[in-house]
Amino acid sequence: MDVMEAVRTRRSVRKYSPRPIPEDVLAEMREALRCAPSACNNQPWHFVLVVDPDRRRELVETACGKWSWMLDAPLIVVACGLDGLAYQRMGGSGSSMDVDVAIALDHLTLAAVARGLGTCWIGAFDEVAAKKVLGVPETVKIVAMTPLGYPAAADLNRPLEPDKRKDPSEIFSIDRYAGAE
Repeated sequence: MDVMEAVRTRRSVRKYSPRPIPEDVLAEMREALRCAPSACNNQPWHFVLVVDPDRRRELVETACGKWSWMLDAPLIVVACGLDGLAYQRMGGSGSSMDVDVAIALDHLTLAAVARGLGTCWIGAFDEVAAKKVLGVPETVKIVAMTPLGYPAAADLNRPLEPDKRKDPSEIFSIDRYAGAE
């Protein structure tokens, strides 16, 4: 699968098969995270791969209560940002940490779809509870999470909705900003 096909076919998967992910495929997913670019190549991240079923259940039940479907995936990736390692002169925000971690997680989502795996960005969670479950230090920020696994047949049969994307005229300007305020 080429990159643009992965971009066009990636979707948020909310139904997973119990099929385990082979170790060589997991190694590719870790490599996708590891190779992601970051400001000044600082790599201000750490990824907790939650594979133990009991730990996944505790994480979901205490920090992601509304998203019980995450438990069907064999793995949850918890993407953590290390602000002390991030580039601190990023235009507009100061720290590159959130952007850097998001880039890495997006590399994972594209690598996953190319290998037939599904993901779903999770930004709605109780960070304090998640940190407690996973032993994440207070100084480290959990930026996002994603389940990782093979989509269940029911999810694969759900049609893609490309026509729900905004028209290019609404999102691109040439030489000068001409978008909505």
